[in-house]
Amino acid sequence: MHFKIFWVFFKVGMLGYGGGPSSIPLVHKEVVDTHGWMTDETFQDALAIGNVLPGPIATKLGGYIGYLQKGWLGMVNAVLATILPTIILMIVLLKLFTEFKDLEWVQGMSNGVMPVVGVMLFVLTYEFLAKAKAKTTWHFLFLFTAIAFFMLVVVGIHPALIILLIVVFSMFRREGRV
Repeated sequence: MHFKIFWVFFKVGMLGYGGGPSSIPLVHKEVVDTHGWMTDETFQDALAIGNVLPGPIATKLGGYIGYLQKGWLGMVNAVLATILPTIILMIVLLKLFTEFKDLEWVQGMSNGVMPVVGVMLFVLTYEFLAKAKAKTTWHFLFLFTAIAFFMLVVVGIHPALIILLIVVFSMFRREGRV
């Protein structure tokens, strides 16, 4: 089991090109769909809490999931597996990109990854919204999303504060009311 945890988060560390947002769908696929270590709801809760805490989301999720599976040793295993590829890749790729940054195919590769990450995040967001819809109404979801968007983009409130406000709101709202 320790090797399985290591391998899952090592792959996430290797394939999560673009940082935390691109790692989230990979972690979800591995721990929810492939291995069944968590339910969608548990993953959503872990992701929400992880987004409030400081630091990279992939290591926070890895540490939490590793801890749930195998305690402290599982946590250390998952965190190491998550950061090890980054350390190796940073050293190798930065050296290569610095040397070959002016080549057209290197620039194309960098530009080609961005739309893929965007699509992966869109799919994950759609899945989360579909699950949230099961617990509330579309009107509430659209209103809540529009308010959050307004607070983020127009007012410029930090995402952590918005998440904190959502947590407080969720604690005080009555179940089934909205």
